[in-house]
Amino acid sequence: MAVLNFAPPTQENTVLADFLQDYSIEVMPRTAEKIADFRDLLPQGTRVYIAHIDGTPIEDMVNTARRLANDGFAVMPHFPARIIKDRATLADWITRYKNEAGVTEALLLAGGVDHPQGDFSDSMQLLDSGLFDSAGFTRLHVAGHPEGNKDIDPDGSRKNVDLALRWKQEFSNRTDAKMAIATQFCFESAPVIEWAENLAENGFDIPIHIGVAGPAKLQTMIKFALTCGVGPSLRVLQKRAKDVSKLLLPFKPDKFLTDLAEHRAANQNFLITNVHFFPLGGIKTNAKWAQENAGANGIPANQS
Repeated sequence: MAVLNFAPPTQENTVLADFLQDYSIEVMPRTAEKIADFRDLLPQGTRVYIAHIDGTPIEDMVNTARRLANDGFAVMPHFPARIIKDRATLADWITRYKNEAGVTEALLLAGGVDHPQGDFSDSMQLLDSGLFDSAGFTRLHVAGHPEGNKDIDPDGSRKNVDLALRWKQEFSNRTDAKMAIATQFCFESAPVIEWAENLAENGFDIPIHIGVAGPAKLQTMIKFALTCGVGPSLRVLQKRAKDVSKLLLPFKPDKFLTDLAEHRAANQNFLITNVHFFPLGGIKTNAKWAQENAGANGIPANQS
């Protein structure tokens, strides 16, 4: 058993380490291929989302899911509604994940294409199909947008986003599925806290897994943020980018996550319960940051 040496815990990093317990991370089949053994990077049982980008063969998705599941990780593949041709295709994907990789978890989302390529246009239709329940999928996550989403609400409002989230809450109320909201990544804590507290005040109780951009060069972070439609919190990056000398330096989520961790520590009913990483600077870089900040929670499976 390898021995990892961590800095003596302070009150601040203990709070952050507690918040990072059971964090999840996202990969794609093509990035997963570059990792020799995920057990050298991630804690045992880490939930690994597999992003399904349009054009990725389902065979590659299932093979990646099987590999991760065989190594002891909880696997959650994406089901992007707009790239699923029809009910038969959806049923086939669900069956293959279940039978070939033992998967019983899924992230349901509209997907990153402008127009539906088949019968489905949003995650609510996928939930309403009943196919996940009949296949024995026990955990279903859905997308959340703390800063809104211009693809869903082109006018900049939150009308459609909020209506969809209310529908998902009602679905959670009437089913046995374990649900959570996995959000887009953000950079500013105060609006995120306000958003989560507002949901709680309006009767929502679905746990929120906050999306976090893993460490990456500032210019890389800005590029992804613009591509992914990050909202007002982009100003955090833009402010830092005014100092040209910082463009090639890594931008880390320390302050963002510490702010959220401290709020959760002081408010035990806070809906944000987990951290979900988008490893924009690479899986290894993200895993190393987690090991340094999550204490025993971040020890890789092969070193625990």
